[in-house]
Amino acid sequence: MTRTLLLLRHAKSSRDDPTLDDFDRPLAKRGREAAPHMGREMVRRGWLPDRALVSAALRTRQTWELAEAELPRAVPAIPDRSIYEAPAERILDAVRSTPAGVETLLVIGHNPGFEDLVSLLASPGSAPEAMERVKRKFPTAGLARLVLTGAWADLGPGSAALTDFLSPRDGEPR
Repeated sequence: MTRTLLLLRHAKSSRDDPTLDDFDRPLAKRGREAAPHMGREMVRRGWLPDRALVSAALRTRQTWELAEAELPRAVPAIPDRSIYEAPAERILDAVRSTPAGVETLLVIGHNPGFEDLVSLLASPGSAPEAMERVKRKFPTAGLARLVLTGAWADLGPGSAALTDFLSPRDGEPR
């Protein structure tokens, strides 16, 4: 069975209030515009998740709410504090626990964990342009699409093909 892993980095957050803890930073205006744009891009490309795994930080939850509002159907979302600013291995552990019936999983989280996870998972058959873009920069609201065969529990180094990488500047005009 073919499965799809979508990694959406949270949209641009605000640093306007220096008294806020990093975990509690909200989206900036640019982030509030980019998140729904990325939701529309997922719909336009037919990349519809069956489940979302969302870092519990405010900016990731807000990114999910705005992106999900653009989807044609509600998607079960699991808030997960363990992936807040987590290293690639911890994010991978969370992905591996995805139920077998989920074909497309969307994870909304943080960098550098996402960039490192793509590098860890990407097989030699990955799209060279997409790999180059991820290595150059995984911007806020960036979206990586990886395709794998087999069970989520078996996901490991080199076991998925990076097929696409989008930034908020790609796709439909804003």
